[in-house]
Amino acid sequence: MNKLKRTLALVAALGMTATAFVGCGDDEESSSSSTTESSVSDEESSADEDESSEEESSEEESSESTGTKTTELGEIDSSVGTGGDTFTVAAWNADDVPYLIAQWKGCTVEEIDSLEGVNFVNFGVGGGEASERYDQLFSAGDDLDVYFCEADWALKYINDDTKTLALDKIGITDDNLAEIYSYTDEIGKDSNGVRKGVSWQAAAGGFAYRTDLAEEYLGVTSPDEMQAQISNWDDFVTAAETVSEASGNTVAFADTLGGLWQAYACGRTQPWVVDNTLVIDDFCEEFANTAKALWDCGGITQNEQWADEWTASGVQGTCMGYFTCTWGFAGFMMDATDGTEGLWAVCEGPQTFYWGGTWMVVNPATDNGEEAQSFIATFTVDNDAIKEYATSKPEFCNNSTVMEELISSNTVFNEEVTNVYGGQNIYEALYENATTIDFSGLITEYDATIKSDFVEAVKDNYLNGGATWDETKEAFMDLVAEDLPDLNW
Repeated sequence: MNKLKRTLALVAALGMTATAFVGCGDDEESSSSSTTESSVSDEESSADEDESSEEESSEEESSESTGTKTTELGEIDSSVGTGGDTFTVAAWNADDVPYLIAQWKGCTVEEIDSLEGVNFVNFGVGGGEASERYDQLFSAGDDLDVYFCEADWALKYINDDTKTLALDKIGITDDNLAEIYSYTDEIGKDSNGVRKGVSWQAAAGGFAYRTDLAEEYLGVTSPDEMQAQISNWDDFVTAAETVSEASGNTVAFADTLGGLWQAYACGRTQPWVVDNTLVIDDFCEEFANTAKALWDCGGITQNEQWADEWTASGVQGTCMGYFTCTWGFAGFMMDATDGTEGLWAVCEGPQTFYWGGTWMVVNPATDNGEEAQSFIATFTVDNDAIKEYATSKPEFCNNSTVMEELISSNTVFNEEVTNVYGGQNIYEALYENATTIDFSGLITEYDATIKSDFVEAVKDNYLNGGATWDETKEAFMDLVAEDLPDLNW
């Protein structure tokens, strides 16, 4: 019995009543980035008595979590400024902030520009470019109260007490956030374990695929059957080779090297940097070999992620599947599935992973501590408000209690998206990945740079350049040394 089914059994036993909401509103996608994390498998016992024991354990854990969670917020610390004229929120694009502000203020998205005392600074850039824009804001001393960070570079600010405020200073404590998913918890803490940021979303990933092509080339007729065929990377490569051969090399099993890396990177079990030294372990060579096997057999397309060809190949049927995540369903997957609605399904994939996510942090120089508390707590502490946002944006929100309740009631988060997947409860398909991700001890402030350099070195040297692994490793080290000269070399 998997974790979700055990949890849902508990929910029923406790008599929790869930109300189904039909999703409405805009289908804007959330921001994206790539990160690394380790994978923790959810081992299931085949014995009935072990299942019973697991259910009892799950019930005890749930009871402890429920007992810990409190919605009562603390006092604003006297050191935090209050009473400012304008509450300013900054982010790299408008995919999330307008919808958060609209619910918080009880207005429409179109009305937020005319709100008194609220200012949204939209950089209009990719997530990776936002860091430079924030640095400019801080250097200029411009008004800034709350700003958004991506996981890959969040620690640059979270580890800097001049750039981020401990959330307990605005009365948001661990007890308030007892129901958030563990991996999001880790990303929001600084190197001393102080909570500086919190996310309202959990961006669990999965593998979305065309059911007609899966049946034709793999004999797969359900998400469970697909998952059984690709439950690890060796099996994934085997399935890709089968599809390539059976289709006469006209259909790739998966979308891009970038998509593959989003998932595979989450299997890393060591930090990229230890004692200020780059760590190149067996994981790196294993990825290179997996990528080469897929590259050489045509198992992944050679399209660039975010290019038009990337999503067009799904529509055209030259690509069977995509590594995607919760925000991707209402985002790029809508382009990849255009005109093929009802012919798609989702499974967990070969690797527990997540893709992206955004953390809200507070500028220590804020003069709107009360507004910062209210804004952040609305979407991370208040379960009713979290449920409303989950079903209206829609969003896989960062609250296990809310998501278990909504998923158990077979909530239609967004009818248009649901129809793409033939009515499948796609959030249920990703539930295991959301709950089993473990990021403990794996986050470094260098992750974005190192991961980008690594996949670039593999592609240019190992896949396209005919280099050996040792030569590829040297090229990788050269890139990192150029970008991060302060590491030990």
